[in-house]
Amino acid sequence: MYDFQDFGLYIDGAWGQAATGATRMVQDPSTEDVIGHIPDATEADLDRALAAAEKGFAQWRTVGPWERAARMRKVADLLRQRAEPLAALMSAETGKPIAEARGEWAAAADQFEWYAEETKRIYGQTIEGRQADMRLAVIYQPVGVVAAFPAWNFPALLPARKIAAALGAGCAIIIKPAGEAPGCCMGLVQACHDAGIPAGVVNLVTGQSPMISRHLIASPIVRKVSVTGSVPVGKEILKLAADGVKKVSMELGGHAPVLVFEDADVLKAAETCATTKFRNCGQVCISPSRFYVQEAIYDRFAARFVEVAQSIKVGRGCDAGVAMGPLANARGLDHIKELVADAAGRGAKVLTGGKPPAGFNRGFFYEPTVLGGVPDEARIMREEPFGPVAPLTTFKTFEEVIARANSLPFGLAGYLFTSSLKTATLASEGLEVGMVGVNDMLLACAEAPFGGIKESGMGREGGSLGIFDYLEPKYIKTRL
Repeated sequence: MYDFQDFGLYIDGAWGQAATGATRMVQDPSTEDVIGHIPDATEADLDRALAAAEKGFAQWRTVGPWERAARMRKVADLLRQRAEPLAALMSAETGKPIAEARGEWAAAADQFEWYAEETKRIYGQTIEGRQADMRLAVIYQPVGVVAAFPAWNFPALLPARKIAAALGAGCAIIIKPAGEAPGCCMGLVQACHDAGIPAGVVNLVTGQSPMISRHLIASPIVRKVSVTGSVPVGKEILKLAADGVKKVSMELGGHAPVLVFEDADVLKAAETCATTKFRNCGQVCISPSRFYVQEAIYDRFAARFVEVAQSIKVGRGCDAGVAMGPLANARGLDHIKELVADAAGRGAKVLTGGKPPAGFNRGFFYEPTVLGGVPDEARIMREEPFGPVAPLTTFKTFEEVIARANSLPFGLAGYLFTSSLKTATLASEGLEVGMVGVNDMLLACAEAPFGGIKESGMGREGGSLGIFDYLEPKYIKTRL
């Protein structure tokens, strides 16, 4: 397994410790044991990273797209070769089952492969001039140095989306991984180093998030900010970026509605919903988290959902047969307990789960939980749960359920199950979200744009659109 002590801060092509030598601990959420320490960066460390990134950008932006592509493809190759030790590291710092960890590293490698191809396809535009001696053109240039702040729930995929897109566009980047799971991002950066990405182009800092974000975003060297996190965090970042009029993209919280219509394949829909709901212990920004089931099929749907939930083995991610690990931290566990208690107090029925599993004296574990008959005023129907709890309720009409699904300020993802093309089309168009799954819930892939609307964020990661958040268009008018 990779050791945190092998890494640290990565600035100007070299690993090192903070100027003061201060560190912060990282816990295994399955055992609450300390598994390593990471540097607590100072402002002086951040200034070194900024200077390195400014120098790295000046070099990297001049590297041709085919050479950039070759080095990025090498990063993808290295990540695939190192998947096993990296998956073990991910399981240790997040509690994820090994199978999920392997899948995430494969997805992270896909990001570098995708953007290695996109960097060769940054097309400009030629516009016919009004006069014969006039030429109009639009070119795209890298925005500059990027400050990136990924979340902890996908500690390889989220940084990979940002680093790969920045490299593909010709930018330099300073990335600050989440303190709960920093080792995976360090593994990514080491792969970039080994693939020959020049010194200063990719930099990594760890430590106090508020101080780091304020210092980096305030610097005139940073011209673009990318963040994945909660809505409150996103709003604070947006305020900081406003002072310098920085280009911003952000993927924030969601509260994905699921609409199950009576003409759906009920049992298959329930199995798909339950399996997806408890993936990564429900700690997924696009996790299905509000289940609206048409009245005629509610009982069958709920019964099968409960059966699947009860079949899920909970435990340490490294143990055989485990399908769901712990929550990432104590505050997440406390939040889930509060939401379940609130829902039960408002009349919801606990169909299964509703407590930490027996036999776990340490770690942030909670049973796969299904709540039935949950009223719309319950907190869990209004607040993102980000945990292994599925609230179920009923609806009567199409118009009613669309209005209820759109009633929150979130707009990241939504899902629907139906066998009617008309219903699927109208519901997909009617949901106020950035992504919709029809009879399917695995939305994320390198080739598709990922992001939301309303308070769930702005901009897109992935797909042919993703690279444009790291580019600036320049219009050039020439009179011959």
